[in-house]
Amino acid sequence: MTGDDQFFEGNELPLDPGAAAPRTAARRPGAAEPVDPELTARYAQVVEEILARTPEHMPEPTLHRVARVMELMGDPQRAYPMIHLTGTNGKTSTTRIIERILREMGLRTGRFTSPHLHDMRERISLDGEPIGIEAFLAAYDDVMPFVEMVDRESMGSTAPERQVRMTYFEVVVCLAFAAFADAPVDVAVVEVGLGGVWDATSVADGTVAVVTPISLDHTRLLGSTVEEIATEKAGIIKPGAIAVVGVQEPEAMTVLTDRAEEVGADLRTEGVSFGVLAREVGVGGQQVSLRGLAGDYQDLFLPLFGAHQVHNAAMAVAAVEAFVGGGEQHITDEVLRGGLAGVTSPGRLEIVRRSPTVLVDAAHNPAGAAALGEALRESFTFTRLVGLLAVLEDKDAEAMVQQLEPVLDHVVVTRTSSPRAIRPARLGELVAAYFGQDRVTVVEDLPEALDVAAGLSDEGGVGGAVLATGSVTTAAEVRELLGVTSS
Repeated sequence: MTGDDQFFEGNELPLDPGAAAPRTAARRPGAAEPVDPELTARYAQVVEEILARTPEHMPEPTLHRVARVMELMGDPQRAYPMIHLTGTNGKTSTTRIIERILREMGLRTGRFTSPHLHDMRERISLDGEPIGIEAFLAAYDDVMPFVEMVDRESMGSTAPERQVRMTYFEVVVCLAFAAFADAPVDVAVVEVGLGGVWDATSVADGTVAVVTPISLDHTRLLGSTVEEIATEKAGIIKPGAIAVVGVQEPEAMTVLTDRAEEVGADLRTEGVSFGVLAREVGVGGQQVSLRGLAGDYQDLFLPLFGAHQVHNAAMAVAAVEAFVGGGEQHITDEVLRGGLAGVTSPGRLEIVRRSPTVLVDAAHNPAGAAALGEALRESFTFTRLVGLLAVLEDKDAEAMVQQLEPVLDHVVVTRTSSPRAIRPARLGELVAAYFGQDRVTVVEDLPEALDVAAGLSDEGGVGGAVLATGSVTTAAEVRELLGVTSS
């Protein structure tokens, strides 16, 4: 399933917590996935049941429902330590880098990210692999009696704002926390869905809180200024935690510093406590040198493109150091090299086809588009780069187009299957205002648009390429069209 509302880009729904504890052991990496058609049919039915919980309107922000489920389940989210991540861009990549280093250390890991690209199980990973269907269903069966109990309590409330069933995201968070407790994991690395204060994942307290760069996005839900958005996101910094904070706008840093002081957290900031020492673009990624909390790490290979990914790696290294030894313990050379070399970040400047080269990137806000443009300029030398662009209604499409104009020779404007997608004709007019009519082609249907973009890229010979971007949905649907569904 690839509809945007199905995999919930930005989780633009009520984000409150949830938890539970399944009783079936999770699938180990490499274990065979069940092929029982009855299991797969039931899984499809359960996914539809969860999706049906997506509400039409945003209820009053609250952690009450998930906190109540957690209480009824015996607080499984407290059965393991957690590294908690928020920010505007870079959350998923940083989460994946942290998890991969911890796994290289021999720890059993749980990883929670959102949205997913192709399958809901991607959100809940154990030892780097999506949870198996059987384990997912076992968790669902264990959790749902408590979810239904809380639903009844909510609907019976005398307060109208509390008369809301548990939401899609709340239920998925419940499943994740439950599955991690059941595995059991040594550590959970958890990305928020949206914001921080009222995010469902915030029923758990991170011993380490990571805040990636904050910029404007989801302004309808989080606030119209960087300061307001930072106030929401600062909520994941809990008493006594170590806060690992990436480069921020001054107004965001002020909010985060105040929050750390308020709750007695240990603040470690990029550029002061840790950072990037050097980097050089290489084949398939980049060579980097990083300064961690506990020391320097020289000449590491990171198989991801773009300066932003190096800063993500710096935050990840600092977070691991903070978690393992309070920032005092150096990561061994063997562990760090092995961990970084094994990092993947699907849908993030990812090459999904050769001849012609097709890249996908989930950039869906101006800051993401700016980072994408910089990465393209320094990492690739295409003779002709054709953009395949589909954007959602609530995004700042104009600012994104401005960031991409210098790096794209032509743009094919289309739409994804999301009902929130901007109509191609209207998006095409906006793009033409910056690119000119002769550099814009509008194609209503995404599969046809991909073919048209590939044909236009051929005009650049063997050096031609296509970049599909504009939303997570765009990246996901193009991946799927080209037969790439790995996560």
